[in-house]
Amino acid sequence: MKKSLLSLALLMALAISFTSCRDTKKADSVEEAVENATEAAGDAIDEAAEATGDAVENAVDAAGDAVDAAGDAVDAAVDAAGETVDKAVDAAGEAVDDAASSASDAIKKEADKIKINN
Repeated sequence: MKKSLLSLALLMALAISFTSCRDTKKADSVEEAVENATEAAGDAIDEAAEATGDAVENAVDAAGDAVDAAGDAVDAAVDAAGETVDKAVDAAGEAVDDAASSASDAIKKEADKIKINN
């Protein structure tokens, strides 16, 4: 009876050790799965942060380009306005000169008429 009891105890010990090994492997695979999921989530977060940073940099660059383009447009408008003012001043000066010449000619004609009549 002692032998059968000891044999039974030995069989129980073996059965428990095999069962515990199987659980350990499952636990290890669960731990690995959790670690893999954690790493994947961390990688996804890093990639999202990098993509967001790139998008922000691109937006800043685009805004800077828009500001530069607006500045160039303003400069071109100022130059065009200056040229238009210069042309208007020249045209007004010519008109004044023409009016003065016409007035001078008219005065000379009237003076000549007065001289001839006297």
